[in-house]
Amino acid sequence: MPDPMSEAPHDRPVTLDRRDGPYGEIVLRRRPADDGGDGGDIHEIIANGTFLMDTSDGRSERLLIDAAQAALAPDRRDGLPSVLIGGLGVGFSLAHAADDERWGRIVVVEREQAVIDWHHEGPLARISGAALGDPRTVILHTDLVDYIRTETEAAEADDQPIDRYDALCLDIDNGPGWTVTDENAGLYTPGGLAACLARLNPGGVLAVWSAQPSLAFEDALRNVGFTGVRTEEIQVARGVPDVVHLGVRPA
Repeated sequence: MPDPMSEAPHDRPVTLDRRDGPYGEIVLRRRPADDGGDGGDIHEIIANGTFLMDTSDGRSERLLIDAAQAALAPDRRDGLPSVLIGGLGVGFSLAHAADDERWGRIVVVEREQAVIDWHHEGPLARISGAALGDPRTVILHTDLVDYIRTETEAAEADDQPIDRYDALCLDIDNGPGWTVTDENAGLYTPGGLAACLARLNPGGVLAVWSAQPSLAFEDALRNVGFTGVRTEEIQVARGVPDVVHLGVRPA
């Protein structure tokens, strides 16, 4: 039996920051790369005890952005389409969008001040630093559900204009059926998806990251009016593939 005392301290995750906020506990941890890599450490975000994401592999986050760009209606690709990224996370999605000259305005909605701080002043700046300095980038410190659903429904009730995008790339949960907080579930209901549809320009794309595929969610997208609904898979080392659910607002 291995001696637990023989484990080197540097092999254990180290908590760099822990905060209690309006949505519960949010933690940033550092651990050594499993394969040694280039000697860099891996940073991971934990919310209320649930692992959200880490810096070990950004394929899922990059596919979220690329799949949305590819699914845009041809006329929406002209004139630098706008993209809203739901969730700053470890910054892979933002960095990838900013690296792509085909995107125009890039808006990121993040509700956790701690996450924003880790990018501006902490170790995650190595991923997002250049993107945060890009003049196309805007960070909104607000709750995505409020921004998408509550503000949209209020504007429609008062017959007021709303800010629309060519792509919504959402990655705030482990999937429609596995939310970080109960409040997020409202984003995946018919009302929440209808608000997403209203926030898109005609021919615009909704892309939703998930840890597993969901035929029920595909049906929900179709039921509120999305077309071209499909699911793209991202292979992972173990278990079922991660996926991106896609739907298009009819032109």
